[in-house]
Amino acid sequence: MAIARFGRQAKRPHGFCLKMTAVAVLGLCFIFVWSMFSSTSSSVVSQRESFDDIAEPVSTNTKPSNSGTQSKKKQVENHESSKEDKRVKVESDLDRNDDKRVNGSVALVVEEEHKSGKKDDKEVAKEKREKGKKLPQGVAKKNDEPKQSEAEDSQKEKEEQEEEEVLDGEDGIDIDGEDNEDKEGDSDLAESVDQESEEKLDDGGGESRNRGRKRKIKGPLFNPKAHYFWKLCSTRSKHNYMPCIDIESGTTKLQSYRHTERSCPRTSLMCLVPLPHDGYGTPVRWPESKLKILHKNVAHPKLAAFVKKHSWVVESGEYLTFPQNQSEFKGGVLRYLESIEEMVPDIEWGKNIRLVLDIGCTDSSISASLLDKEVLALSLGLKDDLVDVAQVALERGFPAVVSPLGTRRLPFPSAAFDAIHCGGCGLSWHSNGGKLLLEMNRILRPGGYFILSTKHESIEEEEAMSRLTASICWNILAHKTDEVSEVGVKIYQKPESNGIYELRRKKNPPLCKENENPDAAWYVPIKTCLHTIPSAIEQHGTEWPEEWPKRLDAYPEWLNEKERVIADTKHWKAIVDKSYLTGVGIDWSNIRNVMDMKAIYGGFAAALSQQKVWVMNVVPVHAPDTLPFIYERGLVGVYHDWCESFGTYPRSYDLLHADHLFSRLKNRCNKPVSIVVEMDRILRPGGWTIIRDKVEILDPLEGILRSLHWEIRMTYAQDKEGIICAQKTLWRP
Repeated sequence: MAIARFGRQAKRPHGFCLKMTAVAVLGLCFIFVWSMFSSTSSSVVSQRESFDDIAEPVSTNTKPSNSGTQSKKKQVENHESSKEDKRVKVESDLDRNDDKRVNGSVALVVEEEHKSGKKDDKEVAKEKREKGKKLPQGVAKKNDEPKQSEAEDSQKEKEEQEEEEVLDGEDGIDIDGEDNEDKEGDSDLAESVDQESEEKLDDGGGESRNRGRKRKIKGPLFNPKAHYFWKLCSTRSKHNYMPCIDIESGTTKLQSYRHTERSCPRTSLMCLVPLPHDGYGTPVRWPESKLKILHKNVAHPKLAAFVKKHSWVVESGEYLTFPQNQSEFKGGVLRYLESIEEMVPDIEWGKNIRLVLDIGCTDSSISASLLDKEVLALSLGLKDDLVDVAQVALERGFPAVVSPLGTRRLPFPSAAFDAIHCGGCGLSWHSNGGKLLLEMNRILRPGGYFILSTKHESIEEEEAMSRLTASICWNILAHKTDEVSEVGVKIYQKPESNGIYELRRKKNPPLCKENENPDAAWYVPIKTCLHTIPSAIEQHGTEWPEEWPKRLDAYPEWLNEKERVIADTKHWKAIVDKSYLTGVGIDWSNIRNVMDMKAIYGGFAAALSQQKVWVMNVVPVHAPDTLPFIYERGLVGVYHDWCESFGTYPRSYDLLHADHLFSRLKNRCNKPVSIVVEMDRILRPGGWTIIRDKVEILDPLEGILRSLHWEIRMTYAQDKEGIICAQKTLWRP
């Protein structure tokens, strides 16, 4: 009625004024309503400081903080948290699919912890679309403001990474190759993998649009919201499974399930290797383990037949025993080693000869006897048989590593070993152009010794070996055949200078090019050339190191970082003496085999030199190459990429030490959890691990260790850095 009355009055005189008044009133009402609506929308955006419940953070009219860097850091953390949520879902799908392709058993299921107040993905996406329409235009533009600073941070991070990482690209080796392999999944995973592709680093063939954001994270972050459910691996190798050594094809016969070359599965190991079917017993303590070990801990189908044929190992009840001075050599192993010193007086075990590589490790009594002479003999298991004698050596407490010797270099630097021993290893050194002997020449120190002992060597093989050794200028120092054992022993010496190479009539094999890096060893093919003998003072291998034990603390002329090495040595000696040996609860009488998963200068191993342990120093392939100096100190080690499985048997080590390993990996691995799975594989039940890293990594890592039923013995944190000391149990799913 009021509206009708107002219409009739509008037709009267002065109606035009009434009309204008009405329009003005309606306009004011509209402006008032719009301002209220805009104010409400703006207040929602400005008061919202946490974006944990949505997929990606929205950089909008947030309240200004005291520091723009801190505000941006918070946005990046939220963004990375949301990306981690996506990544866990993809990993879960990959794990389920791996069960069908690789092991036939579910390895790992990761479930997200959805809180009651959170929304599902569809609702979140819908809210984002609606919210994007309501936001003012100026707000939408602000979303792009951090791009320039992110690009600058990306460039800065890239420069820092180039300084910290040493990537061997001379031979076209793709260290991040596992990323490529994982992308070749089944068709039903295509959508999930595409979603994850933006999260990964480029494989070297182009720039990712999110590369800058990814580089900001200093290590693979474990999702603290994930739950882990483990199952056993279903493999042919069962309790002796080595992922990069053992073939796991369903069509392959058991007798041929060993690789002739290192070849890892397409996806990382995400299942747990079972214990021996007869159970696993507490290993015999050192030094008693030199004389006996539990048979069931190293049980293998072919090992029983091997024991019956060899005198240096005897089955006695539940133990395998090793009679002292027993060997494949008549007269005993001590007589064998003494005869070598008699043939070549320059060889002094435990003095100028400290590091020996034992090819094939058929008779681990040599390692035992050399250890008594202060010689550290590293046994190389070739995996060309089913006997697994390298596992026997590790169980006894002797250094050993497993690596096929075929067309690729061994994971050692050049000029590493003082002597190389091959006792009946059965290798054809002269075949394929002498590649295998050329690899021995690479890793043998100039002036070092190659000791070869064989039985019933044919005339043809002897002549071929003589031609080959002459072509690489090896000098034969001694040749003696024992009349009783019919074992022939030859001792060769590598040249100490390059002058003799110029005297060769035939330049075959030729000298390697100057740009050929002799220390590049990870997935690098063996070169059919001779590396020149180092002559410059800044090159390692120019001089024979000090006699043991002086060489442990000696600093050669070619070492540029003497101050850093001295500081590193003092640092680890203080930590080991004041903390590790007394303050973390480890019973060191049960510790023999130790691994430093990210060794730098060998300071940790040097600090343990007075303990009855040996340390495998692992230098990651992405880290600066410090392994030559580790060998110069009289310690052993290998190159390795922790995105892959290590070359050893399950249950090999008593203690694993990881100092900032995870934070230094720079997100190189698709599944950082697989590194923890690998630690569980190579650590013995009852073994210990000491992990030092950033608190943001240690917190979720502790949850992963608990899911594996490891006992957390100690945790400590200070100034964003922390330590976890944990002990593995006998638990298996």
